[in-house]
Amino acid sequence: MADLKKKVEDLMSAISFAEEGEFETAREMLKEERRILLAIKEDHLDRKTFRYAINTCKRVGAELDILYVSSSEKISPLLEQCLEDLKNEGISFRLIRENGCLKQQVIDYTNRKKEILFAVTESFENLDLDCKGKGKKLSEAWQRLRCPLVVVADNV
Repeated sequence: MADLKKKVEDLMSAISFAEEGEFETAREMLKEERRILLAIKEDHLDRKTFRYAINTCKRVGAELDILYVSSSEKISPLLEQCLEDLKNEGISFRLIRENGCLKQQVIDYTNRKKEILFAVTESFENLDLDCKGKGKKLSEAWQRLRCPLVVVADNV
């Protein structure tokens, strides 16, 4: 109910701006939040995959959510460099740190965040790391992923 109330308030505000001739402001207020999820596992970050996510964000006008699954509190130097690239490119992003099974974390995150257009990862092999004992249950959940999955391959 709170979401509906917020949408109505935003709509009314946008109408007010449009009535005053502020069409661009009205459009911005009604703009749907669009996000892309980049799912990475510690020590498995590929610059090519990161570049793909950045370019896609620019192309579709989306912000980036980086799901960083790591058992360590430290961020890898490559990830720090990639985050700096995002700042330089002017792309808004969120870094979400989790631990455990990357595959399960992607499923859980996309189930919670409806604004995710699609998820990007570097390879299926990395998705199964640390998913011991989840087997068929996790595979069935993977089939019902709420958004498309883009896998950026190293070699084609």
